[in-house]
Amino acid sequence: MRTDFALVLTAALLLDTFWRNNGEHASKGPCRPGFSQSFYSLLIPRDVLQGQGIVKVTFDDCMGNEAVIFQSSDPNFSVRTDGSVVAQGELTSLDNPVQFTLTASGPHKQVWETVVQLAVSDPPSSQQNDNEVTKEEGGVAERKGNKELFPAPPPVIMFSRSGLNSSKGLRRQKRDWVIPPINVAENSRGPFPQMLVSIRSDQDQDISIRYSITGVGADQPPNEVFSIDPVLGKMFVTKPLDREHRSSYHLRAHAVDMNGNQVENPIDLYIFVIDMNDNRPEFKNQVYNGSVDEGSKPGTYVMHLSAFDADDNTTANGMVRYRILSQTPHSPIPNMFTINSETGDIVTVAPGLDREKVSQYTIIVQATDMEGNLNFGLSNTATAIITVTDINDNPPMLTSRTFSGEVPENRVDVVVANLTVIDADQPHSPNWNAIYRIISGDPSGHFTIRTDPVTNDGMVTVVKPVDFEMNRAFMLTVVVSNQAHLASGIQSSLQSTAGVTISIQDVNEPPYFPTNPKHIRFEEGVPAGTSLTTFSAADPDRLQMQQTIRYSKLNDPADWLSINRTNGQIVTTAMLNRESIYVTNNIYEATFLATDNGSPPASGTGTLQIYLIDINDNPPALVPRESQICERVNKNINGVNITAADADTDPNAGPFVFELPSFPTSIRRNWTITRISGDYARLSLRYQIYLEPGMYEVPIIVSDSGNPPLSNRSVIKLKVCPCDENGDCTTLGAVAAAGLGTGAIISILICIIILLSMVLLFVVWIKRREKERQTKQLLIDPEDDVRDNILKYDEEGGGEEDQDYDLSQLQQPDSLEHIISKPPGVRRVDERPIIPESQYPIRPVVPHPGDIGDFIHEGLRAADNDPTAPPYDSLLVFDYEGSGSTAGSVSSLNSSSTGDQDYDYLNDWGPRFKKLADMYGGGDDD
Repeated sequence: MRTDFALVLTAALLLDTFWRNNGEHASKGPCRPGFSQSFYSLLIPRDVLQGQGIVKVTFDDCMGNEAVIFQSSDPNFSVRTDGSVVAQGELTSLDNPVQFTLTASGPHKQVWETVVQLAVSDPPSSQQNDNEVTKEEGGVAERKGNKELFPAPPPVIMFSRSGLNSSKGLRRQKRDWVIPPINVAENSRGPFPQMLVSIRSDQDQDISIRYSITGVGADQPPNEVFSIDPVLGKMFVTKPLDREHRSSYHLRAHAVDMNGNQVENPIDLYIFVIDMNDNRPEFKNQVYNGSVDEGSKPGTYVMHLSAFDADDNTTANGMVRYRILSQTPHSPIPNMFTINSETGDIVTVAPGLDREKVSQYTIIVQATDMEGNLNFGLSNTATAIITVTDINDNPPMLTSRTFSGEVPENRVDVVVANLTVIDADQPHSPNWNAIYRIISGDPSGHFTIRTDPVTNDGMVTVVKPVDFEMNRAFMLTVVVSNQAHLASGIQSSLQSTAGVTISIQDVNEPPYFPTNPKHIRFEEGVPAGTSLTTFSAADPDRLQMQQTIRYSKLNDPADWLSINRTNGQIVTTAMLNRESIYVTNNIYEATFLATDNGSPPASGTGTLQIYLIDINDNPPALVPRESQICERVNKNINGVNITAADADTDPNAGPFVFELPSFPTSIRRNWTITRISGDYARLSLRYQIYLEPGMYEVPIIVSDSGNPPLSNRSVIKLKVCPCDENGDCTTLGAVAAAGLGTGAIISILICIIILLSMVLLFVVWIKRREKERQTKQLLIDPEDDVRDNILKYDEEGGGEEDQDYDLSQLQQPDSLEHIISKPPGVRRVDERPIIPESQYPIRPVVPHPGDIGDFIHEGLRAADNDPTAPPYDSLLVFDYEGSGSTAGSVSSLNSSSTGDQDYDYLNDWGPRFKKLADMYGGGDDD
């Protein structure tokens, strides 16, 4: 048994009131062009055929709808001139609701839009009440009684799938119904939950049915936006909807029994969120920058502004219109610009843009939705800054018709005049940058004009030296222009041309040598005092200054030349020699100075180049001067190749002639010379001649090819030695060739060995003596030593026979630094003790060694006669104070002093003065 699924649609009174109020509002007040509704939503049968009408939209342009053209954005639907929407094909293939836009354009290119939403359904059944859909004429769905077009829904609409039996007996095939879209206005204030539709199955009278919905907004995120009463089948919206967040929802309604078995096929529910004007237009930037050339014609594009409205742009809520609120400044008129209300493009509407008067405009632009309706629309503002860009509409103008300057002659890179110019265009731009040109008065190109990049002035600069004697003044004609071309229609001013007068100042110019360098040719060997040439200079100051030129020598490397101070005559002071180190490539170069008597004096230099012609003044010299040769002649090794070197050049050099002298006769008897070429010959031993190994000197006479030729007797040293099979001297042969025999060589080696042995023995003996001297002990205890200034040397004498004394070693040293610098420890007995002592004046004269010698001899005699003296081989110590001491001599013991003196205090001076205390102290004991 086939069950039917009835669907009851309950429309909210708020939604019905919304559409009715829109219709009433459109019918009241002044005529406003546009569609009567901005949104159409309706349900149409699936069996609408091609060409049948679907809905008729109402449009009024307030001018009788003449020349109004309707267009559809969906090619499956077209619009007739009366506003009827016609299907272009059968709708049997449409399974989902469709939405498209209808546009109406008037004669003034104004465009209006409305949106149509269609849902396709199967034909209704024949059981209908007064509020059921009763007929379909031409495919246009009407409602019984008032014939209102969808989407103005009735409060209750009942659909069934049991078929439709009309009063005329028309029977339709049973089909499932497609529920028309449910429209819900966004931002609704409730109360919530708010019922949308009521779903009911025609089997709920027989069994208990549970209803549920699935889809995004129900059981899928965002969850619980929609809910349904599982028993009554009423579907609710639980909170306000936001079209900008989500504009539509697709849900499926389900009907199951208490066991969960499906009793009806699921029904698709489409919920569209109706847009409300809840978003203001927003500019991407608060400040927009644009530019336009000055002098632009009306209608010139300037810049573009755009604002975005989050509301539905297919309705008036999202349709933004633009207008200019203010312009600053108002010059030359308050409305220099206009803006396209739909696109946001700003263009000029009046001429007179002049950057030199107004360089920038500030415009406040307002964007309003609701197609610009200030009463209902929301607005926002932005700032447009329009910069008037410069064009070259002002030619440069020189500040004067004449300029002047002066410059000394022969100066370059000097600014001689400054040209000033004014230009009203943008500074430091191509329209302002000045370019100066000299159009006459300087045919030789002595001057140029450079532009100062900061001030734009023209700097007249000398680039080529000027000569007072040639031009005393210049009259230049200068023209100035911009780097960029003048704008179209702008004529060049007569003030862009000026005259420049430049005066040339005369200065003292240095003399100059007309021919510099000057070349002359002379033979070498020219004697001193020879006049070579006159090297004179000229003075360029020939008009106003009469000056005298004096000459001097600046550089003469070999000091061969002199110059006459008044006339510049060059005379040699020495013989010219081509072979000198100061001559390069036969040329000798000297530099001279010419100085005038101007104020201040000026000088110029000149170079004299003397080309020296070669003469035969150098005899040839033999090469090489030393060589070696085998003692016996063989067929492979035959002699020594010889040649000659000559300081002269051709034809005074080679070819050379080599000859052996006639004396001594042994030369030609043992040696022979064979010519090889013009410069080479071969010296060899005569055949079957044998010479002892050794050094031989062979004289050779060499002659050059000069006229007359020069000859030179040269000696070549030849080392004759035994050779091996390759012609090389053997080792013994080389030694023998040096002039020594085998016996002499052996003797030399023996002598070298003996000499080395003697040196070794001497070194061993010295080491032994040094060791013995270090081990010998003193015979006197250092503690009893009372010497103050006698140096001790550990050397043993040879007794009485050893009389060779170096008495200078016994002299008192002049400095104690060598003693003070020693480290602490046991000191030698002959060293002066380091104690504070009285400072005596330095002796003016070193004592003569003679008195020391006498002192020593007396000591020897006393020791020989003293039986208590040590043996002869013992060391004797003598305390010698030296002569000239301020303390007096202690050796004068036999003094004839008549006064009595008490020397007992000597006993208190310690052991060093014990002997003196014994000798002078004690009174009667002596």
